[in-house]
Amino acid sequence: MRLPTVSILFLASALSSSVAHQNNNMIRSIANRHSQPLVAFAAHSISSSGTRTTAGRLPFSLMVRPMASTATEEGEKETEELKWSTDKVRSTFVDFFASSPRDHTIQPSSPSAPLNDPTLLFANAGMNQFKPIFLGQTDPNSPLASLKRATNSQKCIRAGGKHNDLEDVGRDTYHHTFFEMLGSWSFGDYFKKEAVDYAWELLVDVYGLQEDRLYATYFGGDEKLGLEPDLEAKEYWEKYLPADRVLACDAKDNFWEMGDTGPCGPCSEIHYDRIGNRDASALVNADDPDVIEIWNIVFIQFNRDENGLASLPSKHIDTGMGLERLVSILQDKTSNYDIDAFAPIFRKIEEHSKVGPYGGLVLEDDTTLRDTAYRAIADHARALSFALADGAVPNNEGRGYVLRRILRRATRYGQQILKAEPGFFATLIPVVVDTFGEAYPELVKNQDTILEIVKEEEEAFSTMLDRGIKFFTELESELKEEGKKQVTGDKAFFLYDTLGFPIDLTELMAEEAGLTVDSDGFTNEMEAQKQRSRDARAKAKGGGTKRLEFIAEQTAWLAENGVKATDDSSKYAWDVETAASIKAVFGTDGFLEEGSSVGSGETVGIVLDKSSFYAEAGGQEADLGTLVIQSEDGDVVGKFIVMDVQTYGGFLLHTGTIEEGEIKVGASVKCKVDYDRRRDVAPNHSMTHVLNAALREVLGDGVEQRGSLCNDEKLRFDFSHKKAMTAKQLRQTEEIVAKSIADAEQVTSEVMPLAEAQEIDGVRAVFGEVYPDPVRVVSVGSDTSVEFCGGTHVSNTAEAEAFVLVEETAVAKGIRRITGVTKGAAIEAIAEGKKFVEIVSSAEELSADTPELDKKAGAMRKDLDAAFMSAPLKAELRARIEAIQKKGIAAKKAALAGRVDQVLKTVKEDISAAVAEGKRALVLNVDICADSKAAQKVMNDVKSVAPDMAFMGLSEEEAGSGGKLMCFAVVPDSLVADGFKADAWVRAALESCGGRGGGKPGSAQGQAQECSDVDAVIAVANEFANESVGATA
Repeated sequence: MRLPTVSILFLASALSSSVAHQNNNMIRSIANRHSQPLVAFAAHSISSSGTRTTAGRLPFSLMVRPMASTATEEGEKETEELKWSTDKVRSTFVDFFASSPRDHTIQPSSPSAPLNDPTLLFANAGMNQFKPIFLGQTDPNSPLASLKRATNSQKCIRAGGKHNDLEDVGRDTYHHTFFEMLGSWSFGDYFKKEAVDYAWELLVDVYGLQEDRLYATYFGGDEKLGLEPDLEAKEYWEKYLPADRVLACDAKDNFWEMGDTGPCGPCSEIHYDRIGNRDASALVNADDPDVIEIWNIVFIQFNRDENGLASLPSKHIDTGMGLERLVSILQDKTSNYDIDAFAPIFRKIEEHSKVGPYGGLVLEDDTTLRDTAYRAIADHARALSFALADGAVPNNEGRGYVLRRILRRATRYGQQILKAEPGFFATLIPVVVDTFGEAYPELVKNQDTILEIVKEEEEAFSTMLDRGIKFFTELESELKEEGKKQVTGDKAFFLYDTLGFPIDLTELMAEEAGLTVDSDGFTNEMEAQKQRSRDARAKAKGGGTKRLEFIAEQTAWLAENGVKATDDSSKYAWDVETAASIKAVFGTDGFLEEGSSVGSGETVGIVLDKSSFYAEAGGQEADLGTLVIQSEDGDVVGKFIVMDVQTYGGFLLHTGTIEEGEIKVGASVKCKVDYDRRRDVAPNHSMTHVLNAALREVLGDGVEQRGSLCNDEKLRFDFSHKKAMTAKQLRQTEEIVAKSIADAEQVTSEVMPLAEAQEIDGVRAVFGEVYPDPVRVVSVGSDTSVEFCGGTHVSNTAEAEAFVLVEETAVAKGIRRITGVTKGAAIEAIAEGKKFVEIVSSAEELSADTPELDKKAGAMRKDLDAAFMSAPLKAELRARIEAIQKKGIAAKKAALAGRVDQVLKTVKEDISAAVAEGKRALVLNVDICADSKAAQKVMNDVKSVAPDMAFMGLSEEEAGSGGKLMCFAVVPDSLVADGFKADAWVRAALESCGGRGGGKPGSAQGQAQECSDVDAVIAVANEFANESVGATA
């Protein structure tokens, strides 16, 4: 609903002095609730003497309502200085917490797409990067380990997974897929009192929010959880707020949990009443758009496991406040999309819109969906820009598919609703970069890459969009004509599988058309495609055995019981047997009590005081081996097979099975690492470093590592690159790595302060990875490679013996994967390559008229494809084999052409003889090597020489081979009229040898894959013809 300006002015002038205060509030409420520009006005009242006076002027920001002004008008207003721009609100928050006496460390935002955390599609909260602290899994040498207080503005995306706002974006004025979360944290430092004090000081004293508009909630207790009300938080808030604005809420609103298990605790929310001068306590947490939550302060003090809740040894503070929502309050906008950060994006959208500027309408008022489209497109442009800048790419799996859905949703809104031309969406990217690039320089750095990906994705979908919209529109009409209201699962799957419409986009379009979608039917259609990926996900490490791991409760238990972090300093040593003592034994039921033991066949995790085992990290698989259990006298009394080693907060957990004897806390063991296996792992890791450097030399500095795997069989390296590498590039890369091995370069390591290491010229680090301080720096040669790395390596590249790049393939859009091998596997691959070089060279010497040269080349190609050998060599040999195959095919075609001429001459003679004998049908075995073009020539000649005769030709691909047999037939109209049909004739003939055929009554064809008796087929064909017309060959 929108009121005319005159109505607002009338209301303003009609105020009476007796209700001036209340009416001022009413005007403010009307101004805030209606999406329309309002002129500045003074709220007047009538004095007791009858003269008109000003009853109290509202703040100008409340008297001017720019919500529904066009993007152009907003642009003109941008010349006016904003007191609280988005950039200023963000920097003020961070500066407040970083300054004395609060002294929080400014921790940069982690990537919105956490490439190194497979448990998250996207960063959906500021605390994500601090999970290791909350879970007690922080490496003691990590910078996080010493962190006591932190603050930042975190890039967040909530689309897909548990936190998914995608479907709501555009429909209202406050949902986003991308947003910024202002956050502050305390890790075992200050707690509730300081958190409340800081929040109040920032909101009221710094940002200047009105105290009488603020409300605070606290956890009201939960009998089922066995938790009392958080009266401590309530007491702290009542220092600042009256008791009636400090509200108790249930666990649903005021008890935060990371997941089904893990750290958790009560929280306290701060809510803001946009209208003010009233009691809005009943509207808190009631989904009222004018009473909104702006800040959540979580008191992390418990840990949940299968046994319930237990207090944490260290208590933490985790706060989060949506930047856009706070800015909307400070700029007096009831819509997040009306703040300054969105204005330039809206202006750019307006340039492309053919249905007018943004009007601010929502829900049922937005009948054309124009304003819904503006909001969704602007939001999606931000989400994609940030996600792509952080290294994510659109594809058909996981976060990549979510990004593809977001882009296609925006494209559909723009082209169908706003009537924008294809390609409009890519033009928004530079606007997003200009708007946010100063705060987030990665946008500027990666702008070209973002644009390239968006353009490619938008263009690909635009080619299908018109077809999809046309299909859906026709389907909508069809359903409504039939009185149906549901899009069937198979139709939704067709839109998804053939036209690239994600199911949520189909559901959105269906909702707009007043229809629903059979989601279950769609899911059933998807089942076959998803089966393989489900099976893959279901396979857990260790054959499906429950993986043992530590979280905060376990690491805290170890610390409380005097267990120190495992000394793994000997993990870089070779051929040592480190003597150690068992400090803890952990199983599915928890820690083993002192004095108890577990026996043969049990799978448990063991914590030692010292260990020479390398724990899985940095893409390198863990060491395997044995813990030899010893008696007090040093005798061997048992054996524990180590199958996995992981590190949690400095504690190494050796997981495996007791093969002999028993184990208990305090027992002595000797660590016997399988060094033979490690000698196969180490060269693969070292050559991964050289490969990384080689790729940058061949492809350029744009190459960034996106993942790796090093084990005893191979090395695998994922990297950013926009297209497949050429055979030449692969060859160059392989040669660079091989040369490093041939040059026998020294591989050295040095531990140094992180800041010092970061200054090393040319040093490489993995994007998004958190490195310890001090950090280990591994160097290959004098200048071949320098990387931060904690893995095990060879001492000289010559130990790798050889290197072969066996595969290069795509992982996702813009991400390539190389697989390589070293040592024995590489030597075998080189030998296999040499063998194929000889085979191909010999084949190249064969003359073109060598019988079946093309088939021999085809068989050679299949063998080559299956061979384990150098990928660049395979590409080169494949090209040479294709040349041999083409040579053979060309010779065969030339021979066939001469043969066909002879065959045609013979066929004409046979047909003429049959006509002279008065025959009406003829079946011949023609020697044209089952060539379809030659068969067509034969049929054309038959029609020319004997237009009234039925003719069938049979031709073997290779005479007398018993292989493929082709059959073709032509029947004149006069015989078709008598019931003699070519398609039935072909089917009958081929049925005798398991073949199939079809066509029309006048012309048909077919084939059998195998036929050992062509004469029998001819007999069947003659019999059919005789029965049909009584005249055969």
